[in-house]
Amino acid sequence: MPSILTPDLGLLFWMFLAFMTVFLLLWKYGFPVILQMVEKRQNYIDESLQKAHEANEKLMAVQQECEKMMQSTREKQAALLKETMATRDAIVSEARKKAADDAATIIADAKAQIEAEKQNALRSIRGTVAELSVQISEKILRQKLESDAAQQQYIQRLLDDVTVK
Repeated sequence: MPSILTPDLGLLFWMFLAFMTVFLLLWKYGFPVILQMVEKRQNYIDESLQKAHEANEKLMAVQQECEKMMQSTREKQAALLKETMATRDAIVSEARKKAADDAATIIADAKAQIEAEKQNALRSIRGTVAELSVQISEKILRQKLESDAAQQQYIQRLLDDVTVK
C-alpha cells in the first residue's frame, strides 16, 4: 500500500521528469517574458517616480516664484498705500490752508465792511447831530436876539472873536 508521505521511486522519477519539463519550458519561454514584463513595469515605475520628482521640483520652483511675486506685490501695495496716504495728507493740508486763507479773507472783508458801515453811520449821526445843533442854535438865537440891538451886539461880539483869532 503506497503511502502519501513516502512515494515510490518510479513516481518520483516521473514527477521529476514532468517538473523538469515544465521548468525548462518556463525557463526558455516563460521566465524571459515575465522578467521582461517586470523590467518594463520597473522602468515605468522609475520613469513615473522621476517625472513625479521633476514635477515636484517644478511645483516648488513655481511656488517660490509665486511667493516672490506675492512679496513684490505686497511691497508695491505698501508703497502705493504710503504714497496715497502722503497725497491724502498733502491734499488735506492744502485744503485746510486754503480754507484758513479763505476764512481770513472773508473775516478781513467783513471787518472792512463793518468799519465802512460804522464810518457811514458815524457820518450820518454827525450830520444829523450837526443839523439838529444848527436848528436848536437857530431857535435859541432867534429867541434871544429878537430885538435889533441884541442882534447888533451879538454880531459885534462875533466879529471881535474872528479878528482876535
